[in-house]
Amino acid sequence: MVLEPGLKNIGQDMFGGTSFVFQQDGAPGHTSNVTRSWLHDNFLGFKINEEWPPYSPDLNPMDYSVWSILETKACVNSHTSIKSLKRKLCQEWNKIPKNPPCCY
Repeated sequence: MVLEPGLKNIGQDMFGGTSFVFQQDGAPGHTSNVTRSWLHDNFLGFKINEEWPPYSPDLNPMDYSVWSILETKACVNSHTSIKSLKRKLCQEWNKIPKNPPCCY
């Protein structure tokens, strides 16, 4: 199984003793009985996919707000390299207000 032993160790290494949420999508391999059983046994508070929020924006607001802002601003002009794109994304990220208005 792909999850053993890496996933649990990576989570512990990244977050140490703090709690964290491991969120996956609804891909068939992620929702198989074997996978769900392993996650239930190895992650305290594991939620089955039927308990997940029904819409992806509820899981990751970055996908539906910040990334669209960054893409709109950073990709006005095409980039000739990954380095150029990363630099522009960082510049635009730093321009986003810490407390943005409701409709940015």
